[in-house]
Amino acid sequence: MRSFLILIWCVLATWGISGARAQGQGESPPPQAKELLRLLDEPSVRRWIQQSGEASPAALPTEIATPEPPLSSRLATRLTSVRNHIGSIAAAVPQLPTQLARAAGLLKNELATTSAARLALMISTFLTLGVGSEQLYRRMSARYRALLERKPVLSVEERFRTAGLRLATLVAGIAIFAAGSLGAFLLFAWPPILKQIMLALLVAVLVTRATRSLLDFALFPPRNTHGAWSDHQIVPVKRKDAIYWRRRIGLFVSYFAFGWSIVGILIDLGFPRDFRFAAAYLLGLGLLTIGLEAIWNRPEGDSSSTAGSGRIAKSVAMSAYAVVLWLLWVSGLLGMFWIAVFVLLLPKAISIGRNAVSHLLRPTETGGLVPIRHNILEVCLERGVRLIILSAATLWLAHIWQVDLVGLTSQDSLPMRLLRGALASVVILLLADFLWQIVKVSVDGALADPTESIISGSDEAIRRARLRTLLPIFRNILLVVIAVMASLTALAALGLEIGPLIAGAGVLGVAIGFGAQSLVKDIISGMFYLLDDAFRVGEYIQSGSFRGTVESFSLRSVRLRHHRGPVFTVPFGQLGAVQNMSRDWVIDKFMINVTYDSDLEKARKISKKIGQELAEDPDLAPDIIEPMKMQGVEQFGDYAIQLRFKMTTRPGQQAVVRRKALLRLKTAFDQAGIKFAHPTVHVEGRDEEAAAAAQQILTAQKVEAARVEAASAAGR
Repeated sequence: MRSFLILIWCVLATWGISGARAQGQGESPPPQAKELLRLLDEPSVRRWIQQSGEASPAALPTEIATPEPPLSSRLATRLTSVRNHIGSIAAAVPQLPTQLARAAGLLKNELATTSAARLALMISTFLTLGVGSEQLYRRMSARYRALLERKPVLSVEERFRTAGLRLATLVAGIAIFAAGSLGAFLLFAWPPILKQIMLALLVAVLVTRATRSLLDFALFPPRNTHGAWSDHQIVPVKRKDAIYWRRRIGLFVSYFAFGWSIVGILIDLGFPRDFRFAAAYLLGLGLLTIGLEAIWNRPEGDSSSTAGSGRIAKSVAMSAYAVVLWLLWVSGLLGMFWIAVFVLLLPKAISIGRNAVSHLLRPTETGGLVPIRHNILEVCLERGVRLIILSAATLWLAHIWQVDLVGLTSQDSLPMRLLRGALASVVILLLADFLWQIVKVSVDGALADPTESIISGSDEAIRRARLRTLLPIFRNILLVVIAVMASLTALAALGLEIGPLIAGAGVLGVAIGFGAQSLVKDIISGMFYLLDDAFRVGEYIQSGSFRGTVESFSLRSVRLRHHRGPVFTVPFGQLGAVQNMSRDWVIDKFMINVTYDSDLEKARKISKKIGQELAEDPDLAPDIIEPMKMQGVEQFGDYAIQLRFKMTTRPGQQAVVRRKALLRLKTAFDQAGIKFAHPTVHVEGRDEEAAAAAQQILTAQKVEAARVEAASAAGR
């Protein structure tokens, strides 16, 4: 998903070059002119001017838009602009010494109005207040900073807390240095030009100090008392690589900051626009040199593919890319320049951010596994970093191309409107993805929380069961809501009227509702079943011929697992009355038949004793609410007295308790001489003579049958 969004962003950014306003074709109109044009474009102002007759119709902006020139004409115009820009810069380079001499004379004349002693006092005060206040802060906070460096990391939360405190100490030091340096400007009345120069240099120093401090914070963990590196590193990188990139990045940023300040000073000294550009491009050669040196001397990776010819080829390609970047900058093609910069740096920046988040959230040696809830923090940090990086790049491109992401005027051409909508859509989709990932991980984390230690039937178990029932549906609903809102907002950003679209979707929804009444019935019935809390995931229910354990839900059906294995997928509209067999408690009743000569009082006492023993059994006690007891004689049967027993247990545990109870009742009744009754057949005779006579009759019948059978065989 991350690579897909980056690819979309790069394609949109590249496509937007053709629709962006041309760069380097002169200064943009002043704010007063823009405000005047905006007022003239207001319908009320136009009507008032037409009614008052104070302006001729020719002076009014017309509603008829000029046709867009063909692509070839725009390309030729762009090439001409680049050629004129390079020509003006080339013509300004030989005259730079003359301009520098003029600026030196201007600065000398201004310094002549201030004595050398006063000037030395102001500069020394400027340096003393800044450096001295920072040194005082460092001495006062040395003990606290050393304590942070030696503090062991015992958990992920403590790692974040320690990192935040370290960053706060660094920021406080830079802020104190800046406040002390600015105090010198409040004590003395500085010459105007010198004041601008000193402020520009102060900003460059602050940028350099802040960059080096952040690099130290991210790449280098503090040393402990034993000289080993502690567990405070932010970005996972080797020490030699950290040293290399800290020096190169720090040098690059320092050179850029001071070069930017120098170009700003040239504005105060009255340098024309072309001369400032020429000076900036010449200073840019230093940045190019620093970049090329960093490319060719970069530390080797762990893989062998970076050695030999492969490393040289990669260095050549990166060097050529750096030269192309400098040429795009010099040519004034800032749109293409920033696209090329972002294409190179955005994937690497996102990858570094992801690795840093994973490194910060790694489990500690004494902290065990990372809890599930930390996945939410990881997603928030990782997606948040990606959102900030891509959104900042998009907004910067909009600034470079002079695209107003909020305003929409009739003067905008179709490509400009599409470009505005495309850039705004990127930010909207990133925000939607960020929200969805947070919702998804939050729900998955809640569903994956361990439940082994929760007592069955407790309030916590009931709450968890209800969460497992409702959270998946809530997640699906939020997915639909976020997707629809993001799509509609993106379409609105593209300039489409979403009001008719929403109205059409409403009419279509009504039509679909009439055509799919059974589907609507199922969805609405499911909503009311869930609102009534009729059943939850993991409960055993019965409805008509359907019965089983609730496994999962969808928007229109419930999935039931029969205890013998089959799975029923039942639409909510077909459930009807639901019998829930897993709520609160179950009363289990069973019968035992004993003979008529049994001692019923003894049987009652034995049953009561066995019920108490089962209730005290540690394995069965959590499942027994009321112990087993004999309720009395149910009825007198043909061959036995029927005794009735009753007990109250947790839902689903009645069979287990009943089996244990029957086993103990059998053993106890046998030991007490209480016999279980069963049907028997008893045959009685009058005397032995009758029995002998009956036997003779049977023998005679057998002989007669044998004779008849033999005669029949002879006749055949």
